[in-house]
Amino acid sequence: MIGKPQCTIAKSIEFEGIGLHTGERGTIVFRPAEANTGVRFVRADLPGHPVVHVRPENAHFDPGAGRRTILQENGVQIHTMEHVLAAVAGLGIDNVIIEQTTMETPEPADGSAAPFGRALRDAGIVEQDRPKRHIKVTKPVSWSEDGVSMSAAPYQGFRITFHIHYDHPAIGDQTLTLDIDPETFMSEIADARTFVLERDIETLRAAGWIKGGRAESAVVVGKDGVINTQLRHPDEFVRHKVLDLIGDLSLLGGPLLGHVTASRSGHQGHVAFVKRLKETLPLPGRRAGGSPLEWDITAIMDLLPHRYPFLLIDRITEIEEGRCIEGIKNVTVNEPFFQGHFPGNPIMPAVLILEAMAQVGGMLMLRSLEDPANKLMYFMGIDGAKFRRPVTPGDQLRMRLTMLKQKHRTMKMHGEAYVDDQLVAEADLLATVVDRRPL
Repeated sequence: MIGKPQCTIAKSIEFEGIGLHTGERGTIVFRPAEANTGVRFVRADLPGHPVVHVRPENAHFDPGAGRRTILQENGVQIHTMEHVLAAVAGLGIDNVIIEQTTMETPEPADGSAAPFGRALRDAGIVEQDRPKRHIKVTKPVSWSEDGVSMSAAPYQGFRITFHIHYDHPAIGDQTLTLDIDPETFMSEIADARTFVLERDIETLRAAGWIKGGRAESAVVVGKDGVINTQLRHPDEFVRHKVLDLIGDLSLLGGPLLGHVTASRSGHQGHVAFVKRLKETLPLPGRRAGGSPLEWDITAIMDLLPHRYPFLLIDRITEIEEGRCIEGIKNVTVNEPFFQGHFPGNPIMPAVLILEAMAQVGGMLMLRSLEDPANKLMYFMGIDGAKFRRPVTPGDQLRMRLTMLKQKHRTMKMHGEAYVDDQLVAEADLLATVVDRRPL
């Protein structure tokens, strides 16, 4: 099944606002972006207009900086962007450039993501000619610390369960479970506002935080209940926590497929959990320094069961869900098959070139499944195989697999293998997915 298309906005939109913590007035502009751009912030107030990419390795939480999430890249920071990112992610926008004139993201005086969400929706959300790059929860992942816990489990969609507990009668225990899509985000989550206990306000101000806080920018909870407004939802408090979590989870760099459960967490726990997901799930560019468009060998090994000496791919360089995939194999003289094929004239066996192509195709196929860790891919047939020149030590084999047909658990792909720009092999491959037998 071909994946859903990526989306961007149809036209630019602009906001003016004030940073909640710094109190600085600034401007934020959302601009359309090409497919595969992702979400990027631009500091328009700094020389050269440096870019800060929304990626897990750029996510930070600084206890001394207040209740906010921070992005940092090459010393350039973006603060308190979670409401903006929640609106972008909640509406299914994959590619957008966000320019701002201050370090802290300026917001309208609302305390929610609704103004951003309405403006982005009214600007028009347009589909693009590339499929979404989902980040799939392929196995259970958990994190906990000091009574705060978070977990993620495989799920064919994006679901959040959030539980909060406050020692205050106006809040108490609240739990909410929602499947997140653009419609539910705008109707159930986007208008939920930031909240603060009245007893904490002076402490926050004394610490140098909430300099831009105004009466209308948060729900203030006094000892007898909400004192400055009417609640938009009876459980608006937990709904806003879900909003923050949607924004913070988008720091992964793409739309998440999975069921995330959070208990008593805030931005600090969210960032820690994003880091745990980065180190646990097969994410593009998972290791430090890796390109966000590539899959390193560790991520490959999380999906494929193959190991030495039969793991025949080193990196996935590009993947378009449900359509095509590219990967490379660096061929060295240390490959065990060169000992007998052939002594004094080492040539990579043609059947292993086909196997390498099949393994690349297996990544494409397994990525489409809800629980790939418990699946295997089996060959069913090879048609039209042709080999045009030998592959020898020192060559880099670049393989491209394009889906021709997919039905249930069966996929037919056309594979091509190149050295430099020369086609060295091609074939049509037929494969199926089966359940992995327990050991």
